[in-house]
Amino acid sequence: MFSVRLPDDLEEKIKILSEKKNLSKSEIVREALQDYMTKDEATEHPYDLGRDLFGQHSSGDGNLSETYKKRIKEKIREKRPD
Repeated sequence: MFSVRLPDDLEEKIKILSEKKNLSKSEIVREALQDYMTKDEATEHPYDLGRDLFGQHSSGDGNLSETYKKRIKEKIREKRPD
């Protein structure tokens, strides 16, 4: 069990809601947290959304990130021969 500090305005809103729905403030907070956790668990993370797409269109050249400066210099030289 733990305690949570809430801003006065939020605490007042929970109090009004609990009176309106005839529920305890604890029940209101428990239900809100449960809804939040359920929604968070259902949310897919960006990596999971694109997992089947990653690596699908490979260049076949495994060292592109290592040789990018060299490739840029070559492209510039092709456009501007000395």
